[in-house]
Parts: sequence; C-alpha cells; structure tokens
Amino acid sequence: MAALSCHFHFTVHKVSKNVITRPFISCSMQPSQSNIKVVINGAAKEIGRAAVIAVTKARGMEVAGAVDSHFVGEDIGKLCDMEEPLEIPIINDLTMVLGSISQSKETGVVVDFTDPSTVYDNVKQATAFGMRSVVYVPRIKLDSVGALSAFCDKASMGCLIAPTLSIGSILLQQAAITASFHYNNAEIVESKANPIDFPSMDAIQISKNLSNLGQIYNREDISTDVVARGQVIGEDGVRVHSMVLPGLPSSTTVYFSGPGEVYSIKHDITDVQSLMPGLLLAIRKVIRLKNLVYGLEKFL
Repeated sequence: MAALSCHFHFTVHKVSKNVITRPFISCSMQPSQSNIKVVINGAAKEIGRAAVIAVTKARGMEVAGAVDSHFVGEDIGKLCDMEEPLEIPIINDLTMVLGSISQSKETGVVVDFTDPSTVYDNVKQATAFGMRSVVYVPRIKLDSVGALSAFCDKASMGCLIAPTLSIGSILLQQAAITASFHYNNAEIVESKANPIDFPSMDAIQISKNLSNLGQIYNREDISTDVVARGQVIGEDGVRVHSMVLPGLPSSTTVYFSGPGEVYSIKHDITDVQSLMPGLLLAIRKVIRLKNLVYGLEKFL
C-alpha cells in the first residue's frame, strides 16, 4: 500500500510592476506504514477465534499467524466462519511463524492465550525474534510474572500481561478503589455458568487492589469461621462469594455499606466479544513498551 502525499506551493510571477502569486499542488506516492503483524497463539480457542476476527477487522493490524495444537492445517479463517479463508493455516510450531515474520523485519506482536506453564517460554521465543507479547492467561503465577519482568528489562523488549482484557471490568476495579475510601464494609459476589476458576481472576484482583489501600473491612463481622460466609482474600476482611448456575452471565458485583446505605457496582460479561476492544488496545500499546507492564488499566 502507498499513501498519496500532496503539498501546496506558490510561484511568484512579476508582470511589469505587479507581482502575481499562483498556487500549484505537487503530489507524490510514499510508502505507508505497514500493519502490525499479529500472531494468535491459542487461535483455535473461543477467545482465539474472536481475536482473529477482531484483528482482521481492525485498522493498522493483520493476522500473520495462527498457532494451536488443535485443528492443525485448517485455515483459521474457515475455522472462524469468516466469509472468505485467510489462507493462514493453523500450525503447532510458534518458532516457525516467528521466523517468517522476523525475516520480513516488520513490527510483530504475539497474543498468548495458552497456559501458565508455557507463557515464559513463549515470551522468550517472541523476544528472541524481536517481537512484543500480549499475555492473557488466567492463573498465571506471580513468580512467572516476576521472571518475565526481569527478562524483558534485560532484553529491553515490551510485554503486556493482562489479568483482564475487559475494559468494563477495569472500570469496575477503579470505581471500587474510589469507593473503598468511604466505606468500612465490602464484599464481592460473582457468578459464572461453569464451575471453573473460582474465585475468578477479576475477584482476586479487586480484593488485592482493596487490600493494598491500608483499609480493614468488616471489622464487626463475627462470622469469620462460618464456611458459608465466603472466602476471605487477603488479610483485610474482603470476602468473595462465588455462584455457579447454568445460564448466568459472567458477573461481578462489589458491595459496600456504611451507616444507612449500601453502594454496589456491577459488571456483566455476556460474550467473549467484550474482551476484544481491550485486546486491540493492548496490541497497539505494547509495540512502544521496552519492559513488562502488568495490567491494561495504565492505558485507559
């Protein structure tokens, strides 16, 4: 692709005693900035397929590779039920994809939807080929984050680890932090249709955020040892109650209470599409990073 560059100029003509200026336009074709080449690692997953569609539709980026151990050899466009195939087969070798993009010397980003046990090696591979990484892997361990941070600092290569890609979830967390300074009681109620990952990463992150503010919540709660009262995350008394009911959206509600009032903040996720605006934002931001950043909220 090339961009049309036009410039306005003025010529000066002297006719007897009068000076006449006449504008003219000169145009030239200049190469435009190439798209960000995005590799989806975990492309066959539901979130991976949604990411392929979102990146394909987004301005300034394109899918350059699809990696997964499932549906190997199938066109990722067909797997995503797109109108036309992308002519990008799913392969199970991340190194092969990274090598081809590295040879083209274009800006590349690896989006990692894989597993906590493979994230460190995946980021190392991407960095070795001069590519940044966006990591959305629930249950990634803090020691892995610390090791990746040290590695990225040494390599001066950016990496963005996102506990959540939901902008709504991040806004809820920010609102909860603001509210926490005004209330002495706080509890979290969450729900999902499937009994996995409880407490969720969102609930854990909210609890940790509130714990770091120096506030002690629910001082008058005398039911500390009652199992039905939910799990306490941290040492500040914030409890998390998790519900599992088929048909429920993925939901998080933070309740605060004070004398004579209850304040609640709620966020529902009804579809994986809710994560795509955050993902596209992460891809655009990570290419300018030279170290590891934990959390997408720094860019909102």
